[in-house]
Amino acid sequence: MNRRRTLATALGAAALARAWPALAQQPAGRVWRVGILPGGLYAPRKFQWDAFQQRMVELGYVEGKNVQYEIRAPLEEGAPYDELAADLVRAKVDVIVATNVTAIAAANAATREIPIVMCPSSDPVALGFVSSLRQPGGNLTGINVQTVDIVGKRLQLLREMLPKVSRVAFVWNTQGGKAQLEAVEQAAQKLGVKLQGIEVSTPEALPGALETAVKGRAEALMFMSSGFMFGLRAQITALALKHRLPASYSQPSSVAAGGLMSYGPNDTEYYRQAAVFVDKIFKGRKPADLPVEQPLKWELVINMKTAKALGITVPQVLLLQVTRVIE
Repeated sequence: MNRRRTLATALGAAALARAWPALAQQPAGRVWRVGILPGGLYAPRKFQWDAFQQRMVELGYVEGKNVQYEIRAPLEEGAPYDELAADLVRAKVDVIVATNVTAIAAANAATREIPIVMCPSSDPVALGFVSSLRQPGGNLTGINVQTVDIVGKRLQLLREMLPKVSRVAFVWNTQGGKAQLEAVEQAAQKLGVKLQGIEVSTPEALPGALETAVKGRAEALMFMSSGFMFGLRAQITALALKHRLPASYSQPSSVAAGGLMSYGPNDTEYYRQAAVFVDKIFKGRKPADLPVEQPLKWELVINMKTAKALGITVPQVLLLQVTRVIE
């Protein structure tokens, strides 16, 4: 009887250790401080950060018990991040999780000692954030989304949705947009599509940008992948529908907001992926030795309600490729 009780106790302890491996390895009484530097306003991205914090809970980090979150978000889209990043350094956080190129660059300029998790970056080697994807070599690691590589694929999928389209407007801004513009121009040339590039630098310029697209006789829209565009997705999708222009986006949340289609990484899963990087760092791994990863999930998402409102019948070739349909 005692042996059975001892065995049951041992098995229960083993199960608990498997369920909470992170807690078992944390120093007693240690409260980790996670600095969060959103790529734009915090509120529109809250569902993503909720996914990050939920994954942290699954890894054994409970807010108020052994982890504390320090959020430093700009008050408006496009605002500078330098002072926000510096404030996180002064707060002596143990790690900084930063999104979008501008936020990552500000964190990198503010500290060369505090680990920084990119969530995500676009081509961090070219930007000088890391030495290589396999061996970052400094205090940065995280997730890399090759937006330049997929923008041509997005145009191809848009053309499959709308085979007769010959004029497409590409709305971009200076946050990494030049490289995406050049890539989509090359794809447009191969597909026989006339591309109209429209640069937008402020939220107030968006209505005028879409009016420019209409005047240029654009038959469809594409929006570049950036934190700037993401933060304005509700306004962007509403304007596209107002002008009855089908549009392609890089993130599923834009389709959930009323956009027609998107192709790109799942925009909550790589936040969960970032939490795993934070966990590894807290357990003693150095960012310099943690390879930069690609997003784990890529999705083609179509909003059938929007398609119907625009009078579009989704071709069977796309329905066979679709990852998720929003009714």
